Amino acid sequence: MALLMVGCSPQAPQRPSRRMGQAPQADSAQLALLALNQQLTETADEALYRLAQAQDEPYALYENGTWVLLRDTGDAAQGPIREGEECTVHMRIYSLEGRLYSDIEQTAHAGKYEFPAAVDANIGEWNHGTKAKLLAPWYAAYGIKGTDVIPPYENVIIEIELK
Repeated sequence: MALLMVGCSPQAPQRPSRRMGQAPQADSAQLALLALNQQLTETADEALYRLAQAQDEPYALYENGTWVLLRDTGDAAQGPIREGEECTVHMRIYSLEGRLYSDIEQTAHAGKYEFPAAVDANIGEWNHGTKAKLLAPWYAAYGIKGTDVIPPYENVIIEIELK
């Protein structure tokens, strides 16, 4: 009687094959959406640039496309707000024309995407008591969905106070 032992070893995953010299086919709808998104982003950036330049006070352009005017740097003795730290933020959100959309006080965790991106991306640089005015593009504010009171693709002004 012969005993045959066969072992199986798992095969390494294989990469999808492509013919040499051919780029993957791009979906035309996806490319159109990408182009539209780029155009909407550029339009928002231009509008906020013009608005920031028209102000009497100097705004600084932050990396996420938000223009920021620090009105009060808050309590430096406490140091900046740390990621994950629970903090209370009072926000007044306006259209670029000055229409008040929302006046809210919100308690959330810094750096955990619980605030609009324009606020969340910068909150770690600010102290408790900081007061700022942000000119936020739609993609760093309320995005393509908006809210029940803020329309989609809406650039907004956010007046903020960290408590």
